[in-house]
Amino acid sequence: MDPAAIYTRVRERFGDAIGELTGSGRTAGCTVAPARVAEVAAWLRHEPGLAFDCLSTLAGVDYPKRNVIQVVYVLYSYRARHWFTLRVDAPRDDPRVASVSGVWSAAEWHEREVFDLLGVHFDGHPDLRRLLMPEDWPGHPLRKDFVEPEEYHGIRTSRESLLKA
Repeated sequence: MDPAAIYTRVRERFGDAIGELTGSGRTAGCTVAPARVAEVAAWLRHEPGLAFDCLSTLAGVDYPKRNVIQVVYVLYSYRARHWFTLRVDAPRDDPRVASVSGVWSAAEWHEREVFDLLGVHFDGHPDLRRLLMPEDWPGHPLRKDFVEPEEYHGIRTSRESLLKA
């Protein structure tokens, strides 16, 4: 099934919670309301003919000029051999998105990474805590306005390059 046909089915089922179809190929997809993404994801996984049984990628992107952090879900169906991408725009000041970890267990680690590095809270996640940074690390390193502290627990966070120019 091509992305336009998938989009039509999703839009018919979820109406105003779904934005316009954008992108092409593997990046073709639509935006979804943050509170509805788990519901949409579950439907996409279990709906006959769609069967998106694989969460190929879940990542976050910071767009400060738009004042959003976008969570991107790239879905694949092994049975039907088609791709579709969901995008969720969450406000930068309090980014909250429904967790899809109950739909695809692989999302547990991906959501923790996005939480850790961008500060997105995934409502309903079973174990939302930092994954790569220490629990008491200040801020979220992949935000465009992140300023690395000069020290962390008395340890300098930068050093001279070991490479000679």
